[in-house]
Amino acid sequence: MAEGASGWGRRDLLRRGLLVAGGMAIGAGTSEAWRITHRRMPIAGGPASATLGNGQQKVSSGALEVVWSGRTNQRLVALTFDDGPAPQWTPMVLDTLAQHRVPATFFMVGTQVRRHADVVRDRLDGHEVGNHSWAHRDLADLDAAEAYDDLRRSHDAIADLTGVPPALLRPPYGHLGGAVLHAAARLDYRLVLWSLQMVEREFPHDPAGHARRIMAEVRPGTIVLGHDVGARRRLVALRGLPDMINGLRSRGYTFVTVSALLGAGMASTTTG
Repeated sequence: MAEGASGWGRRDLLRRGLLVAGGMAIGAGTSEAWRITHRRMPIAGGPASATLGNGQQKVSSGALEVVWSGRTNQRLVALTFDDGPAPQWTPMVLDTLAQHRVPATFFMVGTQVRRHADVVRDRLDGHEVGNHSWAHRDLADLDAAEAYDDLRRSHDAIADLTGVPPALLRPPYGHLGGAVLHAAARLDYRLVLWSLQMVEREFPHDPAGHARRIMAEVRPGTIVLGHDVGARRRLVALRGLPDMINGLRSRGYTFVTVSALLGAGMASTTTG
């Protein structure tokens, strides 16, 4: 047997009282070999674990939904914007949405909310705000307690701003781990990813071209990911929003928030 990923060769296994059969270690020392092989993935704790200790998990009903799109045949589409708010482009996005009477869902970062609350204060009527973490750390690197503490800080900041506790979570980078799932369940969130993403790099200096690309990919129930902060290349998508909105409306699409989109899907399932 060649030396494997665990760093143990045949001689090492035999010396520890193990038998080797079919390439797998068995015998009295199996548990030790298993622990070494799996040393990067602890059974309890760490970012992969969706449990917190051995007691009650404090996750309300324990139900958790992860969605990428709405389950509907209606021509509904949800625009979402991540990473704000900020003076950089959030006001421009809000102006465009107001001009075209389009509701959207903003997945906000808690530190940005605390720093730039005045940018969006009294401007969110008709829109929806979800949690996008406290400081845009990769939650999939945290354990369940750390992920919860991070999301709770952002949760409270958003609730203070809007007067409504957020009900949706989009983890940074779309990264999921067991700890993220556990923290989301504790906060009674729906986990919202996306089914279509802005592709600004493909259309430098061509807002209309980018708008046409997104329109061509939208289907009933699509959740579109955009950003209202970031690198300047993202302005291509934001400047193309009017063309995108008008184009999709001409094809019979209606813009809704994520929660409205998911609600429409539940209604169609119930009545179908």
